[in-house]
Amino acid sequence: MALLSCKDVTLGYGSSKITEHLSFQVNENDYLCIVGENGSGKSTLMKTCLGLLRPLSGSIVFGDGLKATEIGYLPQQTAIQRDFPASCQEIVLSGCLNQCGLRPFYSKEEKRRAAQNMERMGISHLSKRCYRELSGGQQQRVLLARALCATRKFLLLDEPAAGLDPNAAAQMHTLIQQLNKSGITIMMITHDITGVIHHATHILHFDSQKIVWETNAQRQKAAPAPCVCPRHTEVRS
Repeated sequence: MALLSCKDVTLGYGSSKITEHLSFQVNENDYLCIVGENGSGKSTLMKTCLGLLRPLSGSIVFGDGLKATEIGYLPQQTAIQRDFPASCQEIVLSGCLNQCGLRPFYSKEEKRRAAQNMERMGISHLSKRCYRELSGGQQQRVLLARALCATRKFLLLDEPAAGLDPNAAAQMHTLIQQLNKSGITIMMITHDITGVIHHATHILHFDSQKIVWETNAQRQKAAPAPCVCPRHTEVRS
């Protein structure tokens, strides 16, 4: 079943278009990797899927009762965010905010879920530590645990291994693969395609003139495709 369907979407800001005629879908248990050059529209697509931006045209539709507020999101961090003076437990718990509504406190179930996700990410021992004191890899695990508190089925990850050393990046990719195997659908922007090529089920490749949507097996077998203009989504079936 399709959790997300993107139908002839144009992405951009105001009257400025970044990407046009984008169509694809993400099904349950898919592991979609989005790759391509900087400025090609990858992060804009993710923000539009989350409802933080509106598509200039076309539609993004959720299935299986999924709502944008029920998607876990791990964005790229800024330097200021890396220096945030809160405990790991507080940051992970904040992933439950959408479920709190007008409640000014977290329920026992939400606290239990936060503790469970910290254990899942191997950071239970860091719960009282200040976030700003952690290594880059530890911070990304905290943010991934936070994203898991917001969802049970769909994670959007914007370069989760960016800036990590090779060992920490490999550990992060392993964690994400394990989450996918446990039944969580993954949609991830990455520049490290070699680190995830064997795990992904589908690839969405942005380049300067076209967008290619294909299965991982097709990507590994296909010869480089000729450039096509105007820019559009090429679906390999």
